[in-house]
Amino acid sequence: MSQALNIAANLLSRFPWVSSPFVVSAPMRVMAGPALAVAVSRAGGLGFLGPGAKTQDTADDLKKASSLIREARASSATFSTIPTTKSPLPIGVGFQLWADDINVALAAIEKHKPCTAWLFAPRQGPKEFDNWSGRIRQASSETQIWIQIGTLKEAKQLLLNSEKPDGIVVQGAEAGGHGRAKDGMGLMTLLPEISDATTGSQIPLFAAGGIADGRGVAAALCLGASGVVMGTRFLAASEARISRGYQNEVVRASDGAASTTRTLLYNHLRGTFGWPEEYSPRTIINKSFIEEQEGRSFEDLKKLHGEAAKAGDSGWGPEGRLATYAGASIGLIHDVKDAEDIVRDVQADHLKRMQMLLSNKN
Repeated sequence: MSQALNIAANLLSRFPWVSSPFVVSAPMRVMAGPALAVAVSRAGGLGFLGPGAKTQDTADDLKKASSLIREARASSATFSTIPTTKSPLPIGVGFQLWADDINVALAAIEKHKPCTAWLFAPRQGPKEFDNWSGRIRQASSETQIWIQIGTLKEAKQLLLNSEKPDGIVVQGAEAGGHGRAKDGMGLMTLLPEISDATTGSQIPLFAAGGIADGRGVAAALCLGASGVVMGTRFLAASEARISRGYQNEVVRASDGAASTTRTLLYNHLRGTFGWPEEYSPRTIINKSFIEEQEGRSFEDLKKLHGEAAKAGDSGWGPEGRLATYAGASIGLIHDVKDAEDIVRDVQADHLKRMQMLLSNKN
């Protein structure tokens, strides 16, 4: 317990604007833009920019986020404690290694100095993390390196790498977006096993997958996490860079076990190819997937998908055909809120539940 407390204390000292429990918004591709990332950090969490359609888009988002943070310093008590010079930006940035351009990424990191770089999905295996980590640290020594993994094997490999991460994001099979295609596991067993395997490393673990409220936060911390990552919950944030139809479907859907699945279909309908074979995305099921299972040809589905893409918000939903990447926590999300309210509500809910547990013990 003392080691866990030391890790938690050291973690908060690295991110002085963050309140406990440590809540992170995931770097969702395109949808996690500057407004969302800055709002989460301003509320006492750690917000991330997601990868863009191309790496230069991420660089542009860092520039915009830097401007928003300068504006926020004048009015935010959260940011007022952070020195204005030689301090990294109080937001992070995510990269998908298989698709992102390392040279463009390094130039953006060196210029804007985000507090954290989140690395995920190497094409050439775990040693690719060493290359990215070492070069990022040369470009911006104050930028922390977090690496996302989804198996015990990956976690053990990170401990053998020459460039060890400053944080490990443990993604359970419940997570939305791209996760392990065939060997994923739920957080209930994956997280404590990785916690045991990393004991002594002093590397904090962040739980991702299926967390949307204070109950999930409390459970994750008890299982060995120092903080939690929420992605799907922040799809229903007013600052998310997302179509209204997509967002409405995240709020409407429930029963994640029955209404979501992992499939590459929607990637291919959108023209997205090239993901390493270890990964497959979780998405809310709609007519595209149902009809594929019934035997409809890809050519037909592609044509209908194109028509749905021109239909605006009606392209999503049970009768829609567009990709709705989301996690199994959809049944816990019932409304759209400002990111600040999401962070503070989750933190307050966690505190209330921990107090209830302590009172029951006494």
